[in-house]
Amino acid sequence: MTNIICAIIALLGFQLAIAQGPEIKVDMVASNWNVSEETRFEKFDNRETLVLNGGRITVKDQKFANGTIEVEVYANTIRSFAGITFRKQNNDMEEVYMRMHKSNQVDAVQYTPIFNNESNWQLYREKQARVSFKKTGWNSLRIEVNNQSAEVFVNDKKVMTIDKLRTEHNTGEIGLFALFPNRFSNFRFTPKEAVESTKKDSIAPVDPAIITKWEITKSKPYKAEEIHYENFLEEEYITVETEATGLLPISKYIKKSSSGNFEQNEEDYIVASTTVHSDNDETKLFSFDYSDRIIVYLNGKVLFKGNNTFRAKGIQYMGHIDINTNKLYLPLEKGVNNIHCVVIDKANGWGLIAKLE
Repeated sequence: MTNIICAIIALLGFQLAIAQGPEIKVDMVASNWNVSEETRFEKFDNRETLVLNGGRITVKDQKFANGTIEVEVYANTIRSFAGITFRKQNNDMEEVYMRMHKSNQVDAVQYTPIFNNESNWQLYREKQARVSFKKTGWNSLRIEVNNQSAEVFVNDKKVMTIDKLRTEHNTGEIGLFALFPNRFSNFRFTPKEAVESTKKDSIAPVDPAIITKWEITKSKPYKAEEIHYENFLEEEYITVETEATGLLPISKYIKKSSSGNFEQNEEDYIVASTTVHSDNDETKLFSFDYSDRIIVYLNGKVLFKGNNTFRAKGIQYMGHIDINTNKLYLPLEKGVNNIHCVVIDKANGWGLIAKLE
């Protein structure tokens, strides 16, 4: 019996060794990182540190799929963002960051996918958390990744669950992100095998009124005087699908001509089109939202112009989107009706969501 118990213990230990690899510590020295001009390495507080003045930096020769990523960030009350990027492939990646100046506010920690080098936090209002940061010393950020979900911890307290990672990547590079200067230390990660969840995904039924497919054009620099409905009919369109909620993250499909520079970007636009078939002349309710700005056409006529830009309605205005924010009564004609939406964006999330009731 003793031999059997020992064999079981040995087997469990072997399986655990397979399931979880050793922790990999990435020292804060230039030889470990794909450095940029915005990076410097300094001895500080009796430890090696990396100071990132802005942008993103990745670890050399390392890929990450599942497991734990951890870093410590020195306390900072001046406006700044500091976080972790993972599963990076080209200019798409997952990103979680602490807004160090937003301690104890509802958006102190945020998650966003990065598509084509563009942040999309405005589109994922539910993926943020109220967190109190330490005012002195080091704040730890830890992300535990399992398949297409993740959990976020700040100073060892769980602050957020991400039920679905939006890039849908299975692996990629890992690294750090900063907007304005931040000091990082003690970066490490522990690879683990993914564990299949025994809990079924609790995805709410999709409202049948939601528009789940759009035809969209390529991106162009926005110039108001060049927007003419007649030109929309000559454009080439591709068919794209929304997320289950109806959200269309445009940067996932379209690369902007000016990207990656936040509010320093120039404005770009695409045209998103859908058709509505009606058996009779009738009126239907069109509920929608967008980021940043929009012009809505029905059968060639402008029905709506709106501005939902970050800070457009005050210093604290975030520009988040919600499908029930804007409502239009569309006078549909018998037969085929064409809706065209000119969606204009500078930064922080290029999106459209709509339903026709």
